[in-house]
Amino acid sequence: MSEPTGAARRRGPFKVGDQVQLTDPKGRHYTFTLEAGKNFHTHKGSFPHDELIGAPEGSVVRTTGNVAYLALRPLLPDYVLSMPRGAAVVYPKDAGQILAFADIFPGARVVEAGVGSGSLSSFLLRAIGDQGMLHSYERRADFAEIAQGNVERYFGGPHPAWQLTVGDLQDNLSDTDVDRVILDMLAPWECLEAVSKALVPGGILCCYVATTTQLARTVESIREIGCFNEPTAWETMIRNWHIEGLAVRPDHRMIGHTGFLLTARRLADGVEPPMRRRRPAKGAYGDDYEGPNADGGAGR
Repeated sequence: MSEPTGAARRRGPFKVGDQVQLTDPKGRHYTFTLEAGKNFHTHKGSFPHDELIGAPEGSVVRTTGNVAYLALRPLLPDYVLSMPRGAAVVYPKDAGQILAFADIFPGARVVEAGVGSGSLSSFLLRAIGDQGMLHSYERRADFAEIAQGNVERYFGGPHPAWQLTVGDLQDNLSDTDVDRVILDMLAPWECLEAVSKALVPGGILCCYVATTTQLARTVESIREIGCFNEPTAWETMIRNWHIEGLAVRPDHRMIGHTGFLLTARRLADGVEPPMRRRRPAKGAYGDDYEGPNADGGAGR
């Protein structure tokens, strides 16, 4: 039985073509690709790539300036933060939430809109495996080209489960019996009708938006279309800790707001969503509110 795509690049001794992440004594990272006969140069000296080729992961190399560097393969979260960018990447903290709360499983049929630089595509492909299906839509050809290069560089070539289409999802979506849809785009509410036709009953819609106005309009549009359950919305933040002897304290900097996530599940055809138990607060919508898509509605 053959190994899953990309697995051989994640284990064993370093070999030509592998990506290596060096960590210096101050914790700074340097990522490069191993090539026979080449040298790695820093302001602290250099060393030949051949010194790492054939060495086990976790080796330490020294430059001509006698500075020690720890050599490891970059993890996927490291890779997506250092790869070439067209659009902003989906941060690992948000990608992890999407994989968990959108319940991405091996063999899942997933549609993604807004590929950006290929960060989330890489996470999704690794989760669904070779037997799944990821159909990604990106309206900008230059972003699609960058994303394709990043994904193929990570997996060592084309991934058998991935299809990339340049164009708008609402105009090109032809997939049916889709398990999950991930929308990382400016106006996800524009795609809800197309998405609702593609998703299987019980399927999950997950949206990633940057602003509160986008979040409000997306939620109200999901409620208005009437074929999803009540959406859930949240954001996550990460704060690292400094631990040095008795000096145990939170870091002064953290990864704060990057975006909002929301999920909703597709109802069976012909079923109306149950009425919400928790009524909106009095005045939450205002006397002149006419819905999310009306002039002056939420998100405008």
